[in-house]
Amino acid sequence: MNSKASFLFGLCLLAIGYRSNAQDTTKRRTIEITSSFKPVLREAVKINFTAVPPVADTARPRLTYNIPAQYLFLTYQPGELKPVALRADSLSPWVNYDYIKIGAGNTALPYFKTALSFGDGKNTFFNIFGDLLNSKGSQEFQKNSLTRVKLEGTVKTEKDLEWKGYLGFKNDQYYLYGFRPDTLKYSQNQLSQAFQTFEGGLSLRNLDPTEFGLTYHPNMHVSVFDDNHNPKASETNAVLNLPLEKAFGRSFAFNLGFTADITNYALNTLPKSQQNNLYSVTPAFLIKTPNLYLQASVMPSWDNGAFTLQPNFLADIKTNDQRFGVQLGWIGYYDKGSYQRFESINPWLAQPGFLLNTRVQERYAGFRGAITDHITYSAKVGFVDYKNMPLFVNDSVDGKSFVIRYESSMQDLQLHGEVIYTQGEVFSLKAALSFNQYTNLKTEEKAWGMLPLEFTTTMKWQVIKDFWVKADLWAWDGAEYRGRTGGAYKGNSAADLNGGVEFRIFRQLNLWFQMNNIFNNKYERWHQYPVYGFNFLGGIVFSFGQK
Repeated sequence: MNSKASFLFGLCLLAIGYRSNAQDTTKRRTIEITSSFKPVLREAVKINFTAVPPVADTARPRLTYNIPAQYLFLTYQPGELKPVALRADSLSPWVNYDYIKIGAGNTALPYFKTALSFGDGKNTFFNIFGDLLNSKGSQEFQKNSLTRVKLEGTVKTEKDLEWKGYLGFKNDQYYLYGFRPDTLKYSQNQLSQAFQTFEGGLSLRNLDPTEFGLTYHPNMHVSVFDDNHNPKASETNAVLNLPLEKAFGRSFAFNLGFTADITNYALNTLPKSQQNNLYSVTPAFLIKTPNLYLQASVMPSWDNGAFTLQPNFLADIKTNDQRFGVQLGWIGYYDKGSYQRFESINPWLAQPGFLLNTRVQERYAGFRGAITDHITYSAKVGFVDYKNMPLFVNDSVDGKSFVIRYESSMQDLQLHGEVIYTQGEVFSLKAALSFNQYTNLKTEEKAWGMLPLEFTTTMKWQVIKDFWVKADLWAWDGAEYRGRTGGAYKGNSAADLNGGVEFRIFRQLNLWFQMNNIFNNKYERWHQYPVYGFNFLGGIVFSFGQK
C-alpha cells in the first residue's frame, strides 16, 4: 500500500513538471504593484554651535632671523656730518623787529629807534627803520645829533624773480669842539658841521637758475650828499653792477661782471666840478666743491681813464669733515674816494680839495676751523700795498678840522685772528685781534690816524627766557698823529668797556639799561677830540608785532 501510494505521488510530480515546461514563452512579463507606499528621507538632525571668544595670547613670540653676511666692498664711503656752531655776526644789531625803543641818559636826550615790518611774509616784505639821537658832553660844543630814516621792500614774483629796493634819508650834525687852545671863541654857527644824504637803490635777481644755467643780479645805487658849509660842497654818487654767472654742472661756473662807479664832486670854490669815475670788468672761472672753492680771474679797471689789471685769485680748501680749512688769496680792488665815504670815517674833516681813489692789492694766507661743535677759530697773515691812501691830519690853524693828505705808496703787514664760542641763540662770545705795521711810506712820515693794534670782544647772553645781557670791549694802541709844526707824535692806548641788560616787565614791554665807557677813559680816537667818558642810557622797548 505504501508502495502504491509512493508510485502515484511520483507520477503526479512528473506531470506538474511537464506542465511547467510547456508554458507559452511569447507572453510578455509584467509586474503589477498593488501597494501605495512612497519612500521619504528622514529629516536630518541639526547641530547647534555656541560661539566662544578665543583666549588672548599675551606671550611675545620670539622670532629668530638668520641673515647671511653680505660681502660687499664699497669704493665710496658716505661722508660724516658734524654740525658746526653758528658763526656770530658782530655787525648785526641786537634788535627786535616791530618795536619802538625810547630812552634817555646823562649825555643823550632823547634816544629813539624803531623798526616796522609789513607784507605777507612769503612774497612781499616791507620794512621801515628810524633812528634819532641827540647827545651832549661836558665840554662846550661837545654835542652831535643823528637822524636816519630808511624804507626797504622786497617782492617775489611768480616767475622766481626777486625785486629789492630802498629809499633813505640821513642827517648828521657835529660840532668842531676840538680846537686848541680851548680859550678861542667861536659861535655855534661857525662850529656846526652838518651832512645830508638822500639815497636809493634797486636790484633784481633770479631765485633759480634759468634753463641755460644762468644766474644774474643787476643792481644800482644812487646817493646825493652835501654839507652846510659856506661855500657849500655837494656830491652825487651812482654805482651800477651787472654780475652774471654761467654754471657748468654743480662744480664749475664762469662769472662775468661789469661795474661802473661814477662820482661828481662840486665845490663852489672850484671853477668846475670834479669827475671821479671807476670802471671794471670781472671775468672769473669758479670751481665749487664741498672741499674746494677756487676763483681765478683778472680784473681790467679804469681809474679816471688810467688802465690797470688787477689780480683776483682765491682758494678755500677744506677737509672732508669741514672742520679745518686753508685760505689763500691774491686780490686787487679799489676803495672809492668820495666825500661821503670820508665823512663816514672821520666826521670832523674839512671839505676835500680833490678826490683820489685808493688802489689796494692784497696777498694773504690763513686757516680756519672748529675745535668743538661750539668753538670756531680763524687766523690770517697778509701783505697789502696801498696807492693814494687817504690819511687824516689836524689843520695847522687850531686843529679843529682834519684835512686829507694822500700817501702815494704804502705797505702794510696784517695779522688777524679771532675765536668764537656760540651756544645756539643763548650765548655767544667773540674775541678778535688785529695788528697792522705800516712801512715804506713815500710821501708822509707816518700813517696818520691808522690804528696799529686793535682788540675787540663781544658777548651776548640770554640768562633766562626774559633776561638778556650784552657787553663789549674795545682796546687799541694809539695812532700816530701830526702836530701843528709837522712833527710826528703817538697817541695813548685806551680801552672802552660797555655793558647793558634788557628784561621783560610785561608781555610786550621790555626795560633796558646800558652803560658806556665804564672805565671813564677820556681817550682820543682822533687827535684833539676826547670822547664823552662814562655815560649811561636807559628806557623801554614796546614790541607790538609779537603774537
